Amino acid sequence: MPILNYGLILLLFVLLGVAGLQFSYMFYLERLDRERKSYLRDLERRTRRLKEKLEHAEAKIAEQAALLERFVPEYIVEDEAWADIIEER
Repeated sequence: MPILNYGLILLLFVLLGVAGLQFSYMFYLERLDRERKSYLRDLERRTRRLKEKLEHAEAKIAEQAALLERFVPEYIVEDEAWADIIEER
């Protein structure tokens, strides 16, 4: 009978240990989830900023191309000329 009691107490401690491990793993997963969400928010914020910079740069390039076309029409290079240059090499 006392051996059965010791066995049950040992089983109780083992189950408590397993439950403790499960809780600690659950807290770890929650922390990872929070970190990934904050990282994702940061990436989205950076993406928006880069998208705005890209749109600004494209607008500036279009403006510069329009100025070149307006004031220096001979500066505009046709795509066919580049094909000829590539074929020569």
